[in-house]
Amino acid sequence: MADLKEIEKLAESKMQSSVEFLEESLAHIRAGKANPRILDGIKLEYYGSITPLSGVASITTPDAKTIIIQPWEKQMLKEIEKAILNSDVGITPDNNGEMIRLSIPPLTEERRKALVKQSKQEVEDAKISIRNARRDAIDAIKKTVKDGTPEDVAKDAEGSMQKLHDKYIKKVDELFAQKEKEILTV
Repeated sequence: MADLKEIEKLAESKMQSSVEFLEESLAHIRAGKANPRILDGIKLEYYGSITPLSGVASITTPDAKTIIIQPWEKQMLKEIEKAILNSDVGITPDNNGEMIRLSIPPLTEERRKALVKQSKQEVEDAKISIRNARRDAIDAIKKTVKDGTPEDVAKDAEGSMQKLHDKYIKKVDELFAQKEKEILTV
């Protein structure tokens, strides 16, 4: 019995990790609104070590179409600007000597569709990961039957694995619906 609980806990933690990874991935997809998290992947050299952009400047969004980056040290302006230009963010920074302003351009219909497609791919990857966790758990449950676990107990455990799977797939679908709405809202 304890083995079945361990198997279920392990599967649930894998499924939860898949959902958390999906949330993180979807946060990095630009949806036409200013979101400081699109800059999370930008790293630059700061006193000899590679540092995330948020470690050398404050990042704010004064309105829905603008991100302002205020470096803590003025000499970092050029470095930050270069790092943004070299990144895959796709926005040209505007440096006024005090701070860097990123104006988020409105998305074209074509770009919106491409972003929805990219989001769908991320969602599909998460679903595959959740299904794999369920499959691994069910395989482990079947092995416990060979080791003496009663078959009816194993069937109940498989049923609860399916319910767990359905719960996490539903969460993934909700995240996608939310992101799709965000991307398609003009």
